[in-house]
Amino acid sequence: MNISKKQKSVLIILVIGTFLGFLNQTLMNVALPNIMHEFNIGPGLGQWITNGYMLVNGVMVPLTAFLIQRLTTRRLYLTAVGLFAIGTLIAGFAPNFTVLITGRMIQAMGAGVFGPLMNVIVMNLFAPDKRGGAMGLIGLALNFAPTLGPTLSGFIVTNLSWRFLFFIVAPLIIADFILAYFLLQNIGEQKMLKFDFIGVVLSSIGLGSLLYGFSNAGATPWSEFTVWGFIVIGLIVTALFIWRQFSTKTPLLNMAVLKQREFVIAMLINIVLMIAMYGGALMLPLYMQTIRGASAFISGLVLFPGALVTAFLSPWSGRLYDQYGVKYLTLIGILITAAGTIVLASLTLTTPLWFAVIGQFIRQLGLVLVLMPIQTEAFNALPLALMPDGSAMFTTVRQIAASFGTAALVTIMTRSSLSYGKTHASTLDVLIQLHGIKITFLTAAALMLVGAALTLLFKNKAPRDFI
Repeated sequence: MNISKKQKSVLIILVIGTFLGFLNQTLMNVALPNIMHEFNIGPGLGQWITNGYMLVNGVMVPLTAFLIQRLTTRRLYLTAVGLFAIGTLIAGFAPNFTVLITGRMIQAMGAGVFGPLMNVIVMNLFAPDKRGGAMGLIGLALNFAPTLGPTLSGFIVTNLSWRFLFFIVAPLIIADFILAYFLLQNIGEQKMLKFDFIGVVLSSIGLGSLLYGFSNAGATPWSEFTVWGFIVIGLIVTALFIWRQFSTKTPLLNMAVLKQREFVIAMLINIVLMIAMYGGALMLPLYMQTIRGASAFISGLVLFPGALVTAFLSPWSGRLYDQYGVKYLTLIGILITAAGTIVLASLTLTTPLWFAVIGQFIRQLGLVLVLMPIQTEAFNALPLALMPDGSAMFTTVRQIAASFGTAALVTIMTRSSLSYGKTHASTLDVLIQLHGIKITFLTAAALMLVGAALTLLFKNKAPRDFI
């Protein structure tokens, strides 16, 4: 892909910031036991290291649609990177758990801006027939970083202190701030929009409640108020937020994006993929560590080849999108992902670990053909004026679907294990748990087939046809 010097420098800056932001979503998972031990806290409080980050990140995203249009590109990105850097340093030197959580929250405030801003800048910089290649490069950050997180974290925590998870990130994000200060230019037009305070309050409460309820569902029964209660509150308040966006003259998020057919189809496929991908990805580490007794680091190594294929093939998938369009590329990718998921559903107590590596590798190979192409297709369907709103909506729905998917598939695993245990009382506990994991992988594969069916609704236009 031939790009100018300006485009190249902007892409480098965006990829670094977005990579570090998404890396931090999964970087702390493996370190949680060490942090809980050092600060003498329980799992309920400890989960806020990850859940709190995801919550603030998710609440920030709808606000970015306003910020992207109201502030200059340079000012917004420097502010976001600055917040992320400050939060990283606070968390790294945290003397207690309260300060650590505060640092993580500040990190998340900055990281919540990266994804939507990145999408808008790329759509403004590149012509439609070049956007796939550009978004493929961005896919290095969006898809490689979360997969790399557990492996990197396992290595660092095993050989160093959990604090190095922040000390290693800090100089990288500071370097990105310096690069952005000298090289990043303003892109797009600044608009003097009126701030919708009520919209911000409603979106924060609604999305925050939904994400909190779903995050609790991973470890708490759905009958508890902290699960169903917050989900119901979230649904009601989010519905009020959507109603307000349609009724006010100055919406925080312009719902006109939902009138674009290709955008809606891409978003629906993305929902299915996020549910299957994030929930399914949780099952393999559970299998490795709970069923097979492997260490967190070995578990991370099993995931690593899949992460590498994501890194190497993301730019390639973008070029394929530019050349052939979204319909058949997405269909093939989803079917490959489903095949890899079925391979993982066949794991047993004695399956060689290389078989699990192959299954995850196939899953990631399929996903890399899907994730960035459908995102690019969604944004290509929008006029540039709606790009900030479309980017914010797409990212918000992605996070809610990932949170719901994790909760839903963990629930399926738990319920199927309990049911199997009642009818096979003499069976070993590990076999009961293994049954639950198998059923969950098969459920994820079935969801993939739903996504494959949705791809048939696409019009098979190559991006050059939009020019």
